[in-house]
Amino acid sequence: MKDQRIIVIGGTSGIGLESARRFAQLGASVTVTGRDAAKGAALDVPGVRFAQLDAARRAQCDAFFADHGPFDHLVVCASGAAGAGAFRDLALDDLQAGFDGKFWPQLNALQASLSGIAAGGSATLVGAISARAQQPGTAGLAAINGALEAMLPILASELRPLRVNMVAPGVIDTPWWHRVPDAQRSRLFEEMGAAVPAGRVGTAADVADVIVMLAGNTFITGSVIDVDGGWKLRR
Repeated sequence: MKDQRIIVIGGTSGIGLESARRFAQLGASVTVTGRDAAKGAALDVPGVRFAQLDAARRAQCDAFFADHGPFDHLVVCASGAAGAGAFRDLALDDLQAGFDGKFWPQLNALQASLSGIAAGGSATLVGAISARAQQPGTAGLAAINGALEAMLPILASELRPLRVNMVAPGVIDTPWWHRVPDAQRSRLFEEMGAAVPAGRVGTAADVADVIVMLAGNTFITGSVIDVDGGWKLRR
C-alpha cells in the first residue's frame, strides 16, 4: 500500500475510519469522506485527510471524484440506520430511507469513481450479513444489502480489470449501534456473541483487516467475504 492513494467513502467513524487508519499505517495516502464537517475536522489520524461529501447526492460525487483522481483503491462504507423492524409494522417510507441512506450512495460513489480509479485497482463495498441472515425483523435490511450483493458479481465482470468485492459484516460494535440504549445494547451484544462460534460480537478492526486484504490481493474479485463470527454455524 505504500504511496498508493485510497478513498474511503463514509470514513469518519467505525469500519471506515479503522480501514483508513490501517491503510495509512501501511504507507498509503488516504482521503476519507463524510457529511459532517465538524466530525471530519476533529479527525487526527496521521496520513488521513478529510473531504466533506454527501454520497447520496450524485452531483457532489461527480465533483468530488473529478477533484480527487487518479487513485488506486475505493472503499465504500456509506450506510444508514433505517429499514429495520418487523414487516407487519415496517413503515415503507423508512425502508425507502434505508435505500436512500445506503443503496444509492454506494452506487453513486462507485459509478462516479470510475473516471479516476486505476484500472488495476479495487473497489470494496460494505454490505451486511443481513442480506442472507433470514432473521425476523430484518426484511428491510435484507432488501437493501441483498440488492447490493446481487449486483456485485455482475459489477466485477463488467468493470474488469477493476476488482470489485464486498465485505458482509455481522454484528459489529460500531457507532451504528449507538441508537440503542447502553444497557440494552450490552445485553444484545452478549446474546448475539454467545450465539456464534467466535463467542463475541465483532470490532471495526475485524472488518478493516479484510478490507485491507481485499485491496492488496490482486487475485480476488467478485467475492463477498462474511465477517460475522461464524453466523452460519450458530446454535
